[in-house]
Amino acid sequence: MLSLTAQASTLSIADATALAQQRGLAHNPAWLALVHYRINHITGDYTSEADDPRFFLSPKGKHSPGAELKATLQAILTPGQGNKDARCRFPARDHWLRQVLGIPQTPVSCPALDAWLKKLDTAQVTLVFAASYLNSPSSMFGHTFLRLDPPSSNTKTDLLLASTVSYAADANATDSEIVFAYRGIFGGYPGVTSVRPYYEKIKQYSDIENRDLWEYRLNLKPQEIQRLLWHSWEVQNIRFDYYFFDENCAYRLLELLDVARPGLDLTARVTTHAIPSDTVRWVVDAGLVDHVHYRPSSATAVAYQIQQLSPQEQILTRQLADGTLKPTAPKVLALPPARRAEVLDTTYNYVQYMAIEDKWPRKRVAPLSYQLLAARSALDLQSAPPQPPTPEIRDDQGHDTFRFSIAGGRDSHRNIVRISLRPAYHDLLDSPGGYRPGAQLQFLRFDGRYYPDNNSLRVDQLTGVEIRSLSPRNAFFHPLSWQVGFGARRRMIANGQEALTPYLDGGAGFAWAPTPEWLAVAMGTADLEISQKIAQGYHAAPGVDLMLLHQGSSLSAAAGVRSKLWMASGYSKREDTAYLRGDWHIRRNFGLFTSLDRTHYLNRYRTSWLVGFHTYF
Repeated sequence: MLSLTAQASTLSIADATALAQQRGLAHNPAWLALVHYRINHITGDYTSEADDPRFFLSPKGKHSPGAELKATLQAILTPGQGNKDARCRFPARDHWLRQVLGIPQTPVSCPALDAWLKKLDTAQVTLVFAASYLNSPSSMFGHTFLRLDPPSSNTKTDLLLASTVSYAADANATDSEIVFAYRGIFGGYPGVTSVRPYYEKIKQYSDIENRDLWEYRLNLKPQEIQRLLWHSWEVQNIRFDYYFFDENCAYRLLELLDVARPGLDLTARVTTHAIPSDTVRWVVDAGLVDHVHYRPSSATAVAYQIQQLSPQEQILTRQLADGTLKPTAPKVLALPPARRAEVLDTTYNYVQYMAIEDKWPRKRVAPLSYQLLAARSALDLQSAPPQPPTPEIRDDQGHDTFRFSIAGGRDSHRNIVRISLRPAYHDLLDSPGGYRPGAQLQFLRFDGRYYPDNNSLRVDQLTGVEIRSLSPRNAFFHPLSWQVGFGARRRMIANGQEALTPYLDGGAGFAWAPTPEWLAVAMGTADLEISQKIAQGYHAAPGVDLMLLHQGSSLSAAAGVRSKLWMASGYSKREDTAYLRGDWHIRRNFGLFTSLDRTHYLNRYRTSWLVGFHTYF
């Protein structure tokens, strides 16, 4: 056995390799994290998630932690240019191996690395979470990245100029959203780690996509920050296959934090999926967060500023933005100076927002903006528009995303028990805290039904994807509400029989919010079902869905009616449904629910009801 006294500046490659083997360093969690190894718990074999040969020094490095460790020791301890290249390419590996083996940390000249670290000038690290954005498949669950704060970050400008480290799919600019979603789910894109200025991220997420940002300042120590930066250098531009559900932006950042603070093992919490809001929650639970700051999006800020105006002031703001009223009009000048300043500020911010969101032409925006600024500058008042308050519940404080439900009830004349599993993410009646109002996103949901009278179990519905985006309209904002989904569901066919039929449905319409917690929705829908058990092999249905939705902190409820006209060649049947839903949010991760449906289809009336509970984890 190698004596520990062999640890010295003259430690040979053979002795270092023997000592590393003696200590089992190839399977040390820190080494496994540095090279991104994951174990197959069935076979016991290791595979690195890095999919780029440039990341390995051994030809066997992809699947052998021991071979890669041996090759790394060979490279960093062999005198000559190769030693320098390896130490500069893999500074985190080099430093860790020298530290655990007692090899002196001899200096090495790495001009490119030193210049990169100097440019980043990092004294603090902040985890940034961009809220969910349903209009893009890549951002439906939100996005996370790291901001590298300089030591002089005492002003907003300093932080805007700070660098960020993020991981994302390297997608083709010409790929459609459908192609992106497909390739993102099945690993068709390489994922790369990149470094970009923070102001670019704010422009992308806050100003263009209108996503609120949450900034979580991490309590990493200087040596932990150093390891994180070294490893960011090692993986920069290295290919990792990107998977939408697990090996995504949030997962890669957990790996960086595992390297920065060995022993965290945050990636071990990832099972079937890595939802960004869940991973932020894990980071908070691990005690890594010192402070949280909320940065509202442009849309959130403008909407809040409009809400602070009186109804009469809102009318003036709308008229000013439309150009039907000039800033020098008597109605405007009649306002007290402080109120006039707020109306002008709000109108200007609204015009700038609409120039980006609705692409108002420059020939309209430029002169209007000049008139508003000129009128505002004539008021000798130093004031800023009111800013939205920090939400009471952060995105990481909402309910967990995996949901299990069980309920008992009755369907027509039979007693039933329904079991439901949903890996992700949120529906309209879940507790709304920490989620976008009016948003629903469900993936890979399974609904099964058990009949006690004959001890039978069957699949009731398989939901591949279900998305609803209900955005209220008012005098200032005119979003389109929409929905889309596909999967397979059990439905009635001829002779009172039922069949599991594949479906694709969608819809578009409008929503209005009489109060912040209430939403009225009117939507036109279109459904398509294909099955050999349907007489024509398929049928399609235009329809309408009218709903009144309440989303509250203690209770969420929905009541509505749906009507569809199923049609095929020589076939036309109407289906009408009235429904009532209610969810009581007992705790963050536990709630009770009930539902009642009354359907008329194929000359039959069918009534079903359920009472049960949801638990989230």
